Amino acid sequence: MRNSVITLRPLEPTDLDVLYAWENDAAQWAVSDTVAPYSRRVLWEYLENNTNDIYSTRALRLMIVSTEDGTPMGTIDFFSFDPLNNRAELGLLVASEHRGKGIGRMALDLLCDYARNHIGLKQLYIYVDTANEVCLNLFNDYGFEQAGFLKSWVKRGTAYHDAVLLQYFL
Repeated sequence: MRNSVITLRPLEPTDLDVLYAWENDAAQWAVSDTVAPYSRRVLWEYLENNTNDIYSTRALRLMIVSTEDGTPMGTIDFFSFDPLNNRAELGLLVASEHRGKGIGRMALDLLCDYARNHIGLKQLYIYVDTANEVCLNLFNDYGFEQAGFLKSWVKRGTAYHDAVLLQYFL
């Protein structure tokens, strides 16, 4: 999956260092369910055992890289894949140095096309902290619709934040 700017490709063992940096960046934990750092060994085992078979693992994680030179720019993934109801939860990380360049939107374009035409998904969904205006703007502009409002849904430190459930019909 590619366009002139980005390519979505499977994770490779050579991605260990960048994944280690991204997964252990505590600033990213505020928008994920991560609460503790990952060891290199755990990430290496994940990379070694990752089959990218969405039907057996119920997840598919892809690296977003520059089409020009292969520089890692982020990740995009499906998880909680439900083949009976043809839906999956969406995750997206664009590395801080690549934000504001339309990378997230391009990755969504490629992934949504893949989800629709190769997996046969009907919908994607994502939970977004209401304080994360950048993500909310991206997904709202893309056409995700608010399907729910969840009070005190996300705990960050000692505070609870509201979140919205967004859906996108493919």
